[in-house]
Amino acid sequence: MLIQRDKWLQYRILRSNPSLAGRLPDTQLLQKNALSKMLLHYQSVVLKPRDGRYGRGILFIKRNSANAYRIHYEQRAVTMRDTGKVLQLLRKKNKSRGYIVQRRLQLAQIGHKPFDIRIIAQRKKGVSSRWSVTGSYAKVAKQGYLVTNVASRTIPVPQALKLAQIGNRSLLARAERIALQAAKRLGERYPTLRQVGFDIGIDRNQRIWIIEGNYQPDLRPFRLLKDPSMLRKIVWYKHH
Repeated sequence: MLIQRDKWLQYRILRSNPSLAGRLPDTQLLQKNALSKMLLHYQSVVLKPRDGRYGRGILFIKRNSANAYRIHYEQRAVTMRDTGKVLQLLRKKNKSRGYIVQRRLQLAQIGHKPFDIRIIAQRKKGVSSRWSVTGSYAKVAKQGYLVTNVASRTIPVPQALKLAQIGNRSLLARAERIALQAAKRLGERYPTLRQVGFDIGIDRNQRIWIIEGNYQPDLRPFRLLKDPSMLRKIVWYKHH
């Protein structure tokens, strides 16, 4: 089966597993009614292109009052009074496959900058191969940005958890188990899938969330880590 890079489809695949459903931020396909309802239910939401653009095209919307919305895009921010105008703006930005709207998580922070964790899950060739976690790092958002894709720092996860004062290696172990569950579910849908880079969020209450999975994760950040062993392991898995 062809692996589809579609955030909405991926969300539905993962949500179909009862043990993963509670780890996914509430997500809807973007339509005017869906956006209005989400902004009534949550004060802040995230809008993402369905087809994934390495962090590009992501907007944050915060409800300031009954009919005023603060829209944050990269380092720019504007205020709008009508969700219909927001949809018009998005149609101009992405004319292809549309957007999803997702509850915004209140991620743990390091020095007032949100961070999340990238966990790489891989399996060797053969549909019966078991999934393994082969690498991880923490992405700290750049000053003024709300997305960690524009990162100011790439650091080991244990160091990030210590700096954020939210946990230790046991929290990372829990996040890895959740990533493996998600990889297994996606692998059931796509038998040829052999690697996923999961963006895992940890909120201020230490709850672990699956933000999304990337089927072609960027491995360059692993070169920024002092320990090269994870990158070597990832490359080994890619060839076996």
